Amino acid sequence: MANVLVLTLNGAELIADASGGLYWPGQQCFVLADLHLEKGSSYARSGVLLPPYDSRASLDALEEALARHRPRRVLSLGDSFHDGNGADRLGRAERQRLAKLTRDYEWTWVAGNHDPDPPAGIGGTVVANEIAIGPLIFRHCAAPGSIIGEVSGHYHPKANFWVRARRLTGRCFVADYRRIVLPAFGAYAGGLDVRDPAIVALFPRGCSVHLIARGRIATIASDVLSAAD
Repeated sequence: MANVLVLTLNGAELIADASGGLYWPGQQCFVLADLHLEKGSSYARSGVLLPPYDSRASLDALEEALARHRPRRVLSLGDSFHDGNGADRLGRAERQRLAKLTRDYEWTWVAGNHDPDPPAGIGGTVVANEIAIGPLIFRHCAAPGSIIGEVSGHYHPKANFWVRARRLTGRCFVADYRRIVLPAFGAYAGGLDVRDPAIVALFPRGCSVHLIARGRIATIASDVLSAAD
């Protein structure tokens, strides 16, 4: 297990980071998905009380990852806020931190299904559907069919498996030669098991699962989606 892992997609060398983000050295670009900022406050409005620290924790993890890789550019692939009003509920300190990040980096927000509207006053550039850079295309949700060079989020993949008599569970990257689905970056984002049909359908020829556990990344066998518990 390591805290980073090198993946290759459509000729691009990418570094999967234990934060849940993906760094592309060739473009000095850091990519993440599904921050779901202010999920805690969203749940509180419906009577479900969670500790109100998810945005702070998510920004802590993001700042640490950016300090490690020192990118020039950041792509946030959708559902950056838990809902359309999430940016308005950010605390003053978190708003200032996020605004500083969008000033310090060339920042692009890709709209997701939870946050279809631009985060007013936060900074950065918003794109509605996808953005192509060199041999790769970045979007919130994977497109159906054989899309070579696609990086996306949306599904919040997680894995829970026995490996060498140890049970590993956590968020994970899911990849084959065509696409990579990123884990959710947000502290309260939750997850969908990699063996769920919605994820399996994206990888008809099998995939590799790179599980984040205890600050490290462990690669599971490529036939993991057909494995039993």
